[in-house]
Amino acid sequence: MVEIGHFALVLAFALALVQTVLPLLGARTGDNRMMAVGGPVAVTGFAMTALSFVALVSAYVTSDFSVISVWENSHSLQPLLYKITGTWGNHEGSMLLWVLILTFFGALVACFGANLPATLKANVLAVQGLIGAVFFLFILTTSNPFTRLVPAPIEGRELNPVLQDFGLAVHPPFLYLGYVGFSVCFSFAVAALIDGRIDAAWARWVRPWTLVAWIFLTGGIALGSYWAYYELGWGGFWFWDPVENASFMPWLAGTALLHSAIVMEKRSALKIWTLLLAILTFSLSLLGTFLVRSGVLTSVHAFASDPTRGVFILCILIFFIGGSLALFALRASALTAGGLFQPISREGALVLNNLFLTTATATVLVGTLYPLALEALSAGKISVGAPFFNLTFVPLMVPLLLLVPFGPLLAWKRGDAYAAAQRLMAAFAAALLVMLVSYVLIDGASVFSALGIGLAVWLICGALTDIAMKSGVGSVSLPVMARRFAGLPRSVFGTALAHLGLGLTVLGMVATLSFGVEKILTMQPGETVDVAGYSLRFDGLVPAQGPNYTESRGRFELLYANGDVKTDISSAKRFFPVRQTATTEAGIRTIGFSQFYISLGDETGDGGSVVRIWWKPLVTLIWGGALVMMIGGLFSLADRRLRIGMPARRRKPASVSAAGAS
Repeated sequence: MVEIGHFALVLAFALALVQTVLPLLGARTGDNRMMAVGGPVAVTGFAMTALSFVALVSAYVTSDFSVISVWENSHSLQPLLYKITGTWGNHEGSMLLWVLILTFFGALVACFGANLPATLKANVLAVQGLIGAVFFLFILTTSNPFTRLVPAPIEGRELNPVLQDFGLAVHPPFLYLGYVGFSVCFSFAVAALIDGRIDAAWARWVRPWTLVAWIFLTGGIALGSYWAYYELGWGGFWFWDPVENASFMPWLAGTALLHSAIVMEKRSALKIWTLLLAILTFSLSLLGTFLVRSGVLTSVHAFASDPTRGVFILCILIFFIGGSLALFALRASALTAGGLFQPISREGALVLNNLFLTTATATVLVGTLYPLALEALSAGKISVGAPFFNLTFVPLMVPLLLLVPFGPLLAWKRGDAYAAAQRLMAAFAAALLVMLVSYVLIDGASVFSALGIGLAVWLICGALTDIAMKSGVGSVSLPVMARRFAGLPRSVFGTALAHLGLGLTVLGMVATLSFGVEKILTMQPGETVDVAGYSLRFDGLVPAQGPNYTESRGRFELLYANGDVKTDISSAKRFFPVRQTATTEAGIRTIGFSQFYISLGDETGDGGSVVRIWWKPLVTLIWGGALVMMIGGLFSLADRRLRIGMPARRRKPASVSAAGAS
C-alpha cells in the first residue's frame, strides 16, 4: 500500500501537469477537444490523490513504522482515532491533505461547471492544475510522506500528546477546506484576467465557491479556538498567535470578497476590486501555509522546521502572488470599471464594509509579519501581542459593527439613510436599554463593557429588523406577513443569520472578558471555595491509566446552597511516557450558555493541589455565534440564485409544444 500510495502521488503530479497545459492551450487555440480534457483529468487526479491519502492512512492504522512519518507520529498503543488523525498531525501528512482538498475542489469545478463557458472553465481548471502541480512537486521533493526507514523500528515515537484530541480530527480538515477553497476563487480571477473579460455572470459563478470556502474557514477557526480553549488549559479563546492570525487574515479578506461579489453580481460594479480581492484572499491562504510550514514560527500549530521547505514554499508564494499581481497589473486597465452608484446606497455600504475589512486585514498582517521581518533583518526579537491588536484592530471593528444593520435596509443604487435609521429605532432602543441595565445592575460592569453588550444587542436586533421589515411586520395582516416571510429568498435569511451570529459572538466575547471570574489557589481534599455565587468542593486526586498515558484526575463537585451535589467536574494531569510529556486536561461544565472551567496544576507537598478556576459567563456564545454564521452561509448557498451560475430554462407548456408539433 505504501508503494501504491507513492506511485499514485507521482501519477497525480503528472495529471496536474496535463491539466495545466492542455486546457490552457485549447483555450488559446479554440480547440474544444483539448479544453474538454481538463474535466476528466481533474477528476482522475483527485482519485489518484485520494488513493495516495488512503494508503497513508492505512500505514498509520496498521502502525507501519517502516514509514518515517508513521514512526515519528504514531504508536501502537495510540487509540485508533488518534492513529487516523495523526495522518495530518504532521507536516508531510498535512500537506497531502492540503493537495487532496485542492484536487477535490478541482474535481467539483469539473463536475458542476457544466454551465460555465468552455474557455473560462478550461482556464479555471488549468490554473487549479498549476497550483496542484507546484504543491505535488513540493511534496515529492521535500516532504514525501511515504519515505521508508530501514531497518524498520519496532515501535513509534507517538503523536504529540497535545494533538491527541478529537479537535484534531475536525479542526485541520475544516480549516484546509476554507484555506484551499479560496483557490477556486483565485483560479476564477486569474482565468478572467487571461480572458480579459469579466461581468456579473462571473460573480454569480464565483460567489458559491467563496461561500463554501468562507463557511468552512469560519468553522475551522471556531473549532481551533475551542480546541485551544479546552486542550491547552489556559482558559482563553484567542491569543493573537501568528498562526491563528494566518487563518484569520484570509477570513477577513474572504468576508470582504463575499460582500464585494454581491455588488458585482447585482450592479455589475467593483469588478476590478473584486478580482483583486479574490487574488489577495488566496494569497493570504498561501502566506498562512508558509508561516505554518516554513519553520519561521515555533507553535503547537507549526509543523515544519526544515529551511529547505521554507525556501521552497517562499518560492511558491512569490510565483503565485507575484505572478497573479503582475497579470492583474497588465490586464486591469483593459477591464471595464462597472456601474455607478450613490454613496448612500446598498453598494456604498458594502464598499465601506470592504474598506474596514481590508484595513483590518492589513493591520493584522503588519502585526504578524513585523516581528519576523525585524528578526530577519536585525537579529533582534520583539513580541507583538494582544495589546497591539486591541489598540489597532478593535477600533476598526467597532464602527464597522455599528454600520452593519444599515446595509441590508438600504436600497440599491440610491438609498435613504434616514429611512433606514427610522426602521432601526426599535433595535437602537433595545440596545440602549440593555446597555443601561447592564451598567446599572451588573456588578463590575464598566462603561466599555456596557457599550460592548449594547453593540452586540444592536447587531442581533438589527438582523431581526431586516427580516421583520421584509416580512411586513406591523404593516400587514398576520396571514400576509406569514406568506411574505415564507416567500423571502433564502439569501435574506442567510444574511440575517450571519449578522445575528456575529452579534452572538460579540456578546460572548464581551461577557467573558468583562464579567469572568478567575481564582488561583491551593486546595486540600474536602476544601470548598465560593466562585461567582457557586460553591465548589475539591474531593481529591484519583490515579488512572489510559491506553498510552497515566493520569492524576482531580474530582470537583459543584454544590447547591444546601450542600447537595449539583454536578461533578473532573480535571486531570496526564503523563505520556513515550514522549516524556505532561498535558493538562481542563474540567469544563456548561451551565446555560456559561461555563465553569477548572485547570489542575502541580501537587503540593502537603497533599494539596494548585487549582485555577474560571467562571466564564456566556462563553459558549462565542462558538455558537460562529455556528449560526455558518448556518447563515448554508442558507445563502441554498438560494438558487447563488447555487448556480445562470437561471434554469423554463420548460414550455405541453400544449404549446403539441401545437408546434402539429
